[in-house]
Amino acid sequence: MTSVSVVVPVYNSEESLPTLVKRIQPALGALQTPFELILVNDSSSDGSWSLIRELALQHRWIRGLNLSRNYGQHNALLCGIRHARFDTIVTMDDDLQNPPEEIVRLVAKLEEGFDVVYGTPDKEQHGVLRNLASRVTKMTLASAMGAESARNVSAFRAFRASLREGFEHYRGPFVSIDVLLTWGTTRFPAVQVRHNTRSVGVSNYTLRKLLIHAANVMTGFTALPLQIASLIGFAFTLFGLGLLAFVLVRYWIDGSSAPGFPFLASVISIFSGAQLFALGVIGEYLARMHFRMMERPPFMVRESTEALIEEDAAIRKTGKHAAGVQSS
Repeated sequence: MTSVSVVVPVYNSEESLPTLVKRIQPALGALQTPFELILVNDSSSDGSWSLIRELALQHRWIRGLNLSRNYGQHNALLCGIRHARFDTIVTMDDDLQNPPEEIVRLVAKLEEGFDVVYGTPDKEQHGVLRNLASRVTKMTLASAMGAESARNVSAFRAFRASLREGFEHYRGPFVSIDVLLTWGTTRFPAVQVRHNTRSVGVSNYTLRKLLIHAANVMTGFTALPLQIASLIGFAFTLFGLGLLAFVLVRYWIDGSSAPGFPFLASVISIFSGAQLFALGVIGEYLARMHFRMMERPPFMVRESTEALIEEDAAIRKTGKHAAGVQSS
């Protein structure tokens, strides 16, 4: 069985982190393989980073990364994925809605010969609007990923670390881990897993953030909006030809033209709206190109626990050396 790196983006999760670590240790230990837990602090406003530092000192299999500002869940995941050291990478949320005990099932499914395995919740625990927004996001991902199985995506996923080669040079500010994974494979099944209710705090993934993420995926990783704009333009071209035919036939038959200002104003409004919609879509794509040309990094790490652990090890070594000198 391959070694496992678990990546967890952390945002204002000071209350849930101790329980997460307590439950994840036996879950990873059951794999009987080397493992690590990477906690990426996405500029939390509570004491999450201080707690991560303490946990890293207590458990050497925990590594912490502190981002310089809030970049978003997928950007934080990308940071952790690029710092992972082992063959299999598992990503999950920090709110314990993804049970750590289900990691074994994801890894077992992965070893059947697949590249990415999603842990699909057996029952959604959110409100009606949140579930609707989640479905819209998954439909958008299905278009961007070019696979129907994208409807099963979730934040609870396991995949082979070798897939990182497919997006190792990606530096855009807009990140979708699910789309990036499809750059290296199309083999990603899903298994149903238990989905718990959130025990502490409130969800940071609001309806607004889900819709923004869907829009970023749609305009950043697919040409679907441009295709829709083209179809609308084609449809209104046919509509315009139909209006022209109506005006000519009416003139030839009755010798009269169509009614004046109301008719003309309605037609102009319809066509102007279609043109502005197409321009707006083109503007969104130009904005994405502009941000990518600026080469804004998807994340920046302010500090990590690596230096803290090395410093602690040096202090312990110095203390043992001093004790040995005194005893001699």
